[in-house]
Amino acid sequence: MSERSLLVVILAAGEGTRMASRLPKVLHKIAGRTMLHHVLEATRGAGATRVAVVVGPGRADVAEEAHRIAPHAQVFLQEERLGTAHAVLAARAALAQPVDDVLVLYADTPLVRSQTLLALRAPLASGAAVVALGFYAADPTGYGRLITHGGELLAIREEKDASPSERQIDFCNAGLMALSGAHAL
Repeated sequence: MSERSLLVVILAAGEGTRMASRLPKVLHKIAGRTMLHHVLEATRGAGATRVAVVVGPGRADVAEEAHRIAPHAQVFLQEERLGTAHAVLAARAALAQPVDDVLVLYADTPLVRSQTLLALRAPLASGAAVVALGFYAADPTGYGRLITHGGELLAIREEKDASPSERQIDFCNAGLMALSGAHAL
């Protein structure tokens, strides 16, 4: 896997309103390091050759933390928070540069491990275009659903956009995705 180039797009533009804190969620510390720091370390272990961090308006503090940990990281601004796909597209300039693999993950997943990211990437080397990490939930309320057929991902549907039958699906989006660089844009 190490011979394949890897762009990691880390989404750090969320407001983190449920945290009820002035500090951005991704800057809260766990075991002495920010959530963003934990995620960036995991991506290093997964072979990241380039890093793009997407931040929200007024979040120079998040951009500074990204550069402190990964000095060569590119930082992109998502002016309006219009969803995950919109946030990824804020890093369009990074995605437009040739790369074998792309990982997209949220900055508030501090427990993600390099091994998980490597496993997520592995099918790309065999020709997969998209790999999404999912989980089964006894109560999927509040989660986006992975809609599949015959092992193929057809859609990722946020609960608010899901039909009644889609809301019955218990296969949920964990928020980690790997893309073939050829299919990233």
